[in-house]
Amino acid sequence: MIDERVAKLKTPEECAVFATNVTERGRPDLALAARKRAVQIRAESFGATSEVERECIEAVFAYEEVLSAKRGRRQPASRTWPMIKEHGVIEAVERVVKRKDDALGYTALVEMGLEEHAFEAVILRHPSAFSAEAVARAKERLGKLSVT
Repeated sequence: MIDERVAKLKTPEECAVFATNVTERGRPDLALAARKRAVQIRAESFGATSEVERECIEAVFAYEEVLSAKRGRRQPASRTWPMIKEHGVIEAVERVVKRKDDALGYTALVEMGLEEHAFEAVILRHPSAFSAEAVARAKERLGKLSVT
């Protein structure tokens, strides 16, 4: 159940201001909800053609939230967007998951409470949209990460 104050937020900028304010007031739960709302708002504007595409795009925007938090300013996923443009959403996600292990993105998402937006998590929620190799790789990567 989403807090009604968070549900009323209409722009990512409103979400950022709200998150800052509630963090200062000791409400990290509401700050997390506001970050998730910002991801949702950005993804809605992308125009995904299916539920799985929407979740993949949300994953990219969630990763951008992580990058932006680290750098203190808006930071795009500068390698992921060109890949999406060239190969499409599903193929780009497959390529990311099938490459050499890189737990930094997942670890950063976990630290911000956004782990459900990891590409691997999206793949495991929608295995029929991806290759068997991508599904196996997602299981393997999440299995390794949950142990460490």
